[in-house]
Amino acid sequence: MGMRPTLRGPAIFTGVYMAAAAALALRDFNQEFIFYGLVMLALIGTVWWLDTRVRLSALSLWCLAIWGLAHMMGGTIAIPERLTEPGEQSVLYSLRLAPWFPKYDQIVHAFGFFTSTLVAWRALNASVEGVAPGRTLPATFGPIFAAMMVGMGLSAMNEIIEFVATLIFPNTNVGGYVNTGWDLVSNLVGCVIAAVLIRATATRPISATA
Repeated sequence: MGMRPTLRGPAIFTGVYMAAAAALALRDFNQEFIFYGLVMLALIGTVWWLDTRVRLSALSLWCLAIWGLAHMMGGTIAIPERLTEPGEQSVLYSLRLAPWFPKYDQIVHAFGFFTSTLVAWRALNASVEGVAPGRTLPATFGPIFAAMMVGMGLSAMNEIIEFVATLIFPNTNVGGYVNTGWDLVSNLVGCVIAAVLIRATATRPISATA
């Protein structure tokens, strides 16, 4: 079975940046991001499997691809020390342009779990369509809140993966308890923005296309 057109562009885009990120991580022997690269491959496989069952929208697929790129860039691109959050490694993840401005890592978290909530909404709708063809979930508080909670559950899994990284590698850029708290806040912000988008486009559904 060939790849459906909606998936082809994001898949090629992801393959190119994953190859580049792998080359950089291997060149620098960045063990932490070799680990994250393997996690990314597992997630790419999961998205592929999920798409065969729920037919993700072009928006969701491109957001997932861009999220992966932002993640790979975050740990492999060096930045000047003057732009780095104090006490952290001089990589893009630690970029903070001003004390009041969100850190690059926090923006990536918000975007990522915005995307996860969109994917969750599509998956929940697909489950309804499987039982009642032609029917979709109403974009009301209950179903949208359920999609948000799926997004937040996935965000908790992300924090567990980061915790595992701290147990495997002696020097990571994951940060401590405060960092984890801000990550979760950023994740929630992304989920809420996705919920607003879902509600705002209720009369113009974000539909999957073949």
